[in-house]
Amino acid sequence: MSGFVGALGEAWSELRHHKLRVLLSLIGIAVSVGALTAVVALSEYQQQQMAEQSDQSGGRPATVSLSASRTDGAPMDWESFDAHVANVAERYSFTYLTRIVDPVQLQVQTPEQVRPLNARLVDPAYPVIHRTPLLEGRWFEDSDAELLAPPVVITEALWDVYGRPDLGTGFALTLTGDGAGSYPVIGVTPRQYAGDEEKRLTMMFDSYAAHRDALPADVNVMYEVWIPEGEVAGIGPVLAADLRAGLDDGIQVNVTRTDWASRPEMQSSTAVFELVTGAIAGLVLLLGGLGLVNIQLVAMRQRIREIGVRRSFGATQGRIFTSVLLESVVATAVAGVIGIAIAVAVLKAPFVMDMFHGLQDIPPFPVRAAVTGLVAAVAIGALAGFIPALMAVRSNVIDALRF
Repeated sequence: MSGFVGALGEAWSELRHHKLRVLLSLIGIAVSVGALTAVVALSEYQQQQMAEQSDQSGGRPATVSLSASRTDGAPMDWESFDAHVANVAERYSFTYLTRIVDPVQLQVQTPEQVRPLNARLVDPAYPVIHRTPLLEGRWFEDSDAELLAPPVVITEALWDVYGRPDLGTGFALTLTGDGAGSYPVIGVTPRQYAGDEEKRLTMMFDSYAAHRDALPADVNVMYEVWIPEGEVAGIGPVLAADLRAGLDDGIQVNVTRTDWASRPEMQSSTAVFELVTGAIAGLVLLLGGLGLVNIQLVAMRQRIREIGVRRSFGATQGRIFTSVLLESVVATAVAGVIGIAIAVAVLKAPFVMDMFHGLQDIPPFPVRAAVTGLVAAVAIGALAGFIPALMAVRSNVIDALRF
């Protein structure tokens, strides 16, 4: 152990003595390790963005969709089935459960005319399950169902029709026909893509039901529940059986997962993305390592007389090999730390975060990226130092002194 510590101290002394050579050789390694660390971190950010975008369509892992229909052609008694679902959900203590009716036709008064508008009926758990972002305002709360004026959330395209008024000034939509009245706007959802001109509103299911005698005859109510991913495999089959228990034979109940984690193609695309980015980062580091090998070989030819003097004073081959190897390892480890620090600083810059605009849960700088960068730096240092160390050991003492 003392020999290793001594060799380590000797390697550090050599690095301090040959500052210029070390600096030139470490610039490439620092940049390479920084690039590797940044690529690994960006890969995790990209995976988080892909997951959140998938959550907006299919729900968070694990989202289970519940649907029911009659096989005999008779109308579905949604009020009775809703009470049945509520009882089952209470037994399982589900925290996030939402009903979804999409679409429902409404008539809204715009500045130009009365126009038909598609509406979606949901519960407050819906934006949580689907990570639905907001451009302005807020989403529904349970207490909103008790308001005399039911609140609504509209799309940005519909907001533009009214001239993007301030929500705090009491902006409300005027609906005509069945359920006519004033509906205050409490939130605006952003456009999902460039050119998105979908004009629709979202209303609480209970608010809609409270202002109408019954749901439309042709309506289809869907249910979604967010279950912990580790429990869904055990809960799913039992939940399906409990939902079917006690219902008429003519009612068919379907229970399926809709989130992206249940689709193998989504998981494989994530793995392919990480594999490609990792291969690029490895290639960058390999190029930096090749440059270091060349510099170390040239430097070792210049230090051949020094090696001969040390051998003549009794330094063993093992000591020479270890000191030369550790010199390279220590140098690349220092360069790795510097490269990781640079990568952290760059990834925290605002322009990098702008690349992931709309990311709700920004992950902290991944420790995996820093560890990967540091291990890669040490590994490339060991590989780059092996050939020069072998050259130093095999040098003839007499020839080295004459060099």
